[in-house]
This record gives sequence, structure tokens and C-alpha cells, in this order.
Amino acid sequence: MRLDKLIATSTAFSRAQAKGIIRGGKITVNGEIAKSGSMKLDDDAIVEYMGVPIKKPEPQFIMFNKPAGVVCANVDEDHETVFDKLFLPRMDTLHIAGRLDIDTTGLVLITDDGQWSHKITSPKHQHEKTYIVDLDSEITEKQIRILSEGVQLKNEVNRSLPAKVEVVSNLKIKLTITEGKYHQVKRMLAAVGNHVVKLHRESVGKIQLDANLKAGEWRKLTEEEINLD
Repeated sequence: MRLDKLIATSTAFSRAQAKGIIRGGKITVNGEIAKSGSMKLDDDAIVEYMGVPIKKPEPQFIMFNKPAGVVCANVDEDHETVFDKLFLPRMDTLHIAGRLDIDTTGLVLITDDGQWSHKITSPKHQHEKTYIVDLDSEITEKQIRILSEGVQLKNEVNRSLPAKVEVVSNLKIKLTITEGKYHQVKRMLAAVGNHVVKLHRESVGKIQLDANLKAGEWRKLTEEEINLD
């Protein structure tokens, strides 16, 4: 991390102010007066402002219960975004680990830890994602079989990986997939001749949406949830 970025993300100073105090000789790195804000820091570097240590901020991990109509974006001119609902420090460093469509509700994970995000979302790790799916017509045994074997989606070379299907009622299923293709659940149901009326994500990997979180509410992940593989 650059020195000026560390100061800007760890203190009340802006990036421009950070450069000013560095030029003023008020920042030391490993006991030596720093000369430039572009200086790259080692992970174990000791940075101080007039003798007061400046430490790299701890990464943030957030669970958000997304309502319908809210978009998974940092900024949107036409709709309320997930980030409009949050009140957190260093908002500009946060990103969404696995987006949901505007009309899809449920679990969204937000972090500023790129490695953790990659581990959660990368297809090679095959973290299961479970959805509650409301359908417009009764699910059939044939549709369940095709979903369980893998569906050939339009404009895709290979079939989707097999899904787990649990029938909740005639018009509702619990669907678990390990991929994250564009509009995948909706496309899978359309491919077998059904249609998604309502979609809600309840888990990603072993992280379950907190039942106590109302739509639009969020909380920090616990250490146990962060470390779930």
C-alpha cells in the first residue's frame, strides 16, 4: 500500500492532506522521515504521525438483507443502491461479493478484502448458493430431474452444473447452485419451461442470512462467518 493511501484510509486526513503532512516532515516510516506519499510500504512497516502510530485499518465484512428495488452498485442515478443503505467508514473501498438482480432479495456480502471476496465468488471454489424460488407454474418431476442433471442454457457452450432441488410446495422450491452465471436461476427455470416469479437468496457457502435482519438492514459478519470455507 502507498503511504498516502494508508494515511487517508486510517486517519481523518484526506489524500491531499496526507501529502501535505508528509512534505512537512511529520510522518516517519521505520523511524526515518518519509519523503514521498507514493512510497510503497512493506506489511510490517511502522508508520507514525508525530510519534503516534498509524495502523492499517482492519478489513470490513458485511451481511446485508437486500430488498427488492435496490441495486447492487456503488452508484446509480435511477435507483437506490446497497451502499445508500450503509453507514460505514471507508465506503469507497467496499465492493459486493456476488451481486443480485434488482428484483432479487436476500443475502448480499460486502467487503474491502479482495482475497476473501475472490474466495467466496470464484467458481473454482464452488461455494453453494441457495435460493428460495417462487414459480408461476407447478414444478414437475421432469423439470426437477433436468435441473438436477444440469441445464443447457441459451448462449452457453456447456450445461450448467447439477443443482440441488428441494420442493417446498407446488409453486415454491429451494434451489442450490455452485455457479454464478448471469441471471442463472431465472435462465435455468426458463430453460426447463417454468418462470421465476420471486427470488430470494438465503445463503452463500456456509454463511446464512441472519433471520433477525429485516429487509434493508445489515450487520458485520462474525469471526466464525468470516472464516467459514
